[in-house]
Amino acid sequence: MIKIAYDKIYAHPLPEGHRFPMLKYELIPEQLLHEGSITNANLFSPQPCNEDILLLTHEKAYYERIKNQELSAKEQREIGFPQSPGLALREIRIAQGTIDCCHYAMEFGVALNVAGGTHHAYANRGAGFCLLNDMAIAANYLLKEQLARKIIIIDLDVHQGNGTAKIFEHQPQVFTFSMHGAHNYPFHKEKSDLDVPLQDGTDEPTYLAILYETLPALLQKEQPDFAFYLSGVDILETDKFGKLKVTIDGCRKRDRFVFEQLQDNKIPVAVAMGGGYSPDIRNIVEAHCNTFRTALDLYGDS
Repeated sequence: MIKIAYDKIYAHPLPEGHRFPMLKYELIPEQLLHEGSITNANLFSPQPCNEDILLLTHEKAYYERIKNQELSAKEQREIGFPQSPGLALREIRIAQGTIDCCHYAMEFGVALNVAGGTHHAYANRGAGFCLLNDMAIAANYLLKEQLARKIIIIDLDVHQGNGTAKIFEHQPQVFTFSMHGAHNYPFHKEKSDLDVPLQDGTDEPTYLAILYETLPALLQKEQPDFAFYLSGVDILETDKFGKLKVTIDGCRKRDRFVFEQLQDNKIPVAVAMGGGYSPDIRNIVEAHCNTFRTALDLYGDS
């Protein structure tokens, strides 16, 4: 059975006035349950991640400031959220959710985290709504436990995975691939193993053609035995910040292609949702739900 990480704290860690970015995390599982795509048996609630696992990726001094609510005003501005115990616990649970998804993916081919994809978090600082880098944490966990030999992180959020790129810049066992807006946040880009910067206004046929050409060759060359997929929906033409011209159907085609390529190469994949900032929350939820529907369709649910 395909497993999906979700906890109520994903959607409710912030004070009033900061909740809109979190609303989708509540609505996605509600929609999937309502339409019958999943049942409660598909959902699991992750426990907090162990500190020793978090510290495989993040510097101890930075993690202590998160844990003790000692982030400076400057650090909080760079993250974009005010610090709170609930927000810290949310990030720690998301990290464990992505680790748990790795184990489920090895069993069922795919597993998905309703949240996650916190790719702007560095080892020693947070940024862009990200405190802890869940995919980096999970990748380092897999390597330490010798559960993977070569990992690929496929980051198709419209924003470059700068924190992820920096964390793994000297780690040959993790290949970072980021296909993102060239002129979008973060304005200082790090160097991924492969960056594909897209010009403002890139349309759907161009976007898909680049992906269709790039990903199969990359999988063939790198031969990973585990994948992380960051399936941000801020590539949508309706997104407030994305600057690309991809439709909801194009976003679905993107997800299907990624899953098919990983299936064909027998590479298990842990998926996290990443960004999405369309003014109409229904566009965000529909695009994210398509990622789950596509996974369920291709991998089955038994």
